[in-house]
Amino acid sequence: MAAVKPSSNRSSLVMMRIVFWSTALLALAILAGVVYEQVGRYRAQRDFPAPGKMVDVGGGRRIQLDCRGSGSPTVVFEAGLSVDGSLSWSAVQPAIAARTRACAYSRAGLMWSDPSGAPISAKQVASDLHEALARAGERGPFVLVGQSLGGLFATTFTRYFGDEVAGLVLVDPSHPDQVARVAAYMTETRSLRSRIAVSLAWTGLLRAAAPRLLPRAPNQSERDARAVRAYAPKSMVTQMAESDATDAMLAEAGAFRDLGRRALVVLTAMAPYTEAELRGMKITPAQGREVLAIWQQLHMEEAEWSSRGRHLSLPNSSHDIQFDDPEAVIEAVLSVVEMVRADDGGQR
Repeated sequence: MAAVKPSSNRSSLVMMRIVFWSTALLALAILAGVVYEQVGRYRAQRDFPAPGKMVDVGGGRRIQLDCRGSGSPTVVFEAGLSVDGSLSWSAVQPAIAARTRACAYSRAGLMWSDPSGAPISAKQVASDLHEALARAGERGPFVLVGQSLGGLFATTFTRYFGDEVAGLVLVDPSHPDQVARVAAYMTETRSLRSRIAVSLAWTGLLRAAAPRLLPRAPNQSERDARAVRAYAPKSMVTQMAESDATDAMLAEAGAFRDLGRRALVVLTAMAPYTEAELRGMKITPAQGREVLAIWQQLHMEEAEWSSRGRHLSLPNSSHDIQFDDPEAVIEAVLSVVEMVRADDGGQR
């Protein structure tokens, strides 16, 4: 039998040491990341407590609800497919609260609100909101203001709790037919990198990347931007789940397109897509203009869901109109509030 050479023994020993120390360093890095994330969550709760109140909606699960001002009707804000929850309306809510009651909230799993164990659906979102308002003692008539996917949730709330809804403002809202209507121009994709990043939120990676991923929006305070980043690792998990459920929720909401004669304003963002947005959507500038034209047409159709619907296009606003042009949203909301008041307390 041939003898094992001493050099072979030394090589094996060196390789074992490399593997051992590499594994140890990786484990240490993961542990440091976990500690960083847990400390970050503690600091988020300490530095950015929930505005308003935490409302138990059953079984100990709580929804954050921030209601301000007084008067009727009560305006209720619903955020879009985002991570900022009630803070999505920080540039709009104070002006509305100066004129009437105004409530913003965070859906289950966003910002301060506890996650829900139920499958995500438009009806579940509407039921959560209805329960939170009822348990907090907030009563209709309500004017619902929904941005993007929040517009779909607002119309779904109207479908199931219509007796309490006197008017709506849909801010660059989703439309049940949007996927089919733009399919010839673009295909929505969800980045594998985003999924991996969200799945590794517990390691602190998302928290470290939050300042780059979530820059401060126009007309957003630095404190609000910091609060959104502080809760981002939690909120992004919910955002990804809502994104995955969007197609099903569009189909779910598609059957309801009759808002009667409720006061309604639909706002459309018509600012041309930026180069970065076009690259992300994998379309040309000419196709971008065609997509915007389709988007505008969809919103004109939504305005016809009410016999008193009105549509407005905003040529200089991007999708987040509530930050880009908060005055336009404020004006639209107050116009609906005045229509409801003229209807003598929301009688339709």
